[in-house]
Amino acid sequence: MTVTAPLTATADDLVGLFPPGSYQAEDGELTIGGCRVTELADRFGTPAVVVDENALRRQSRAYTQALARYWPNSQAVFASKSFPCTAVVRVMVEEGLGVDVAGGGELVAALAAGADPAKIVVHGNAKTDEELAMAVEAGAGTIVVDNFDDIDRLERIVTTGHQRVLLRVIPEVDADTHEAMVTGRRDSKFGLAIPQAVEAVARLRTSSRLRLEGLHVHVGSQLLATEPFRRSVEAVGGIAELGEHAVYDLGGGLGVRYTYEDRPPTIDAYVRTLTDAAREHLPAGARLILEPGRSLVAGAAATLYRVVTVKPGPRTLVAVDGGMADNLEPMLYGQRFEATLASRIGGGEPCDLVGRHCESGDTLIRDVPLRDPRVGDVVAVPVTGAYCYSLSNNYNGARRPPVVFCRDGEARAVVRRESYEDLLRRDVPPAGNSGSAR
Repeated sequence: MTVTAPLTATADDLVGLFPPGSYQAEDGELTIGGCRVTELADRFGTPAVVVDENALRRQSRAYTQALARYWPNSQAVFASKSFPCTAVVRVMVEEGLGVDVAGGGELVAALAAGADPAKIVVHGNAKTDEELAMAVEAGAGTIVVDNFDDIDRLERIVTTGHQRVLLRVIPEVDADTHEAMVTGRRDSKFGLAIPQAVEAVARLRTSSRLRLEGLHVHVGSQLLATEPFRRSVEAVGGIAELGEHAVYDLGGGLGVRYTYEDRPPTIDAYVRTLTDAAREHLPAGARLILEPGRSLVAGAAATLYRVVTVKPGPRTLVAVDGGMADNLEPMLYGQRFEATLASRIGGGEPCDLVGRHCESGDTLIRDVPLRDPRVGDVVAVPVTGAYCYSLSNNYNGARRPPVVFCRDGEARAVVRRESYEDLLRRDVPPAGNSGSAR
């Protein structure tokens, strides 16, 4: 999955990786959402995650429009784990999407964002009693049953009425992506293999508290070809023992363009592939659910840093004021990113863009061309809207960065930067400690 970058990226190449509508101003300055990047860095500090709100809305509409065109009886549901920021979820809700949550915190954020509980889909391979009780109490429309223990817990927790559920089935479809992103293989930790799924369907159909509405399938994340999606639909629709259902949740996983070489399918082509396969293999009147995440948010955001140190040597090291605390994707998945100096876009000699954390593995991008990098320069890294915020952490006491929405030249913080006081807020003082030493 790791890709070698070209060493002579042009300004147009680089700007093309930033949110649609980004451009290079006459003085050479990178502009996102109508806002000059260096001014954003001055105003909000660095590191900072900058989101073009219009780009978020355009991606949302691309999904709703494609589904309306190819399969009107359908619903797009935002996989909020990709960017579990209340303001981001609120945009998706305003655009008519449901919300997919995979934990109690994501459920709380979805409700705070105004999500219709009936459009919430609850996921997880190890849901706790507390999380299931929260979902049931909130009126979550659909809970995806991942195992027999989910059934046991829900039958205890649901005491009145019926809870709608889907059953997650392992399609036994491989996908060309990073090992950690594959979810459809026979040995996946998610879902049930076909023999167990058949047993679970039979049990759910006799439950007095749970109403089985359909099946769920997912093959992986950051997929740059549509064939695995087609095969997953064929797999779930071709097993007679599972029966026919009213609802089929076909998951998400569409990849995005992180580097110059990446050529992901368009949203339209992706949806068309799934709906064509559904016409061939699923009941004509079935309701389809899609769960896009990365493809909704990744390209709508960029992360801004300041250069702290430039160290010449066998490899020129450009160290910035962030790193693995705000972007773990290179370390976890070997994901390649690109970058540019905000005021000198394109060209330059290859450098290693490294973070400030006490780990040799804290390298954001190897061999990235930067033109005459200097201390104090603002570095912009595109396509950081997916999973960077989700996986942010406090390593070395780093304060998690703000999220800044930009739209038509106006910028506003929707998540403030963490403070040092925040880092101590959960500490519990020793019992009886008066604050004086003995």
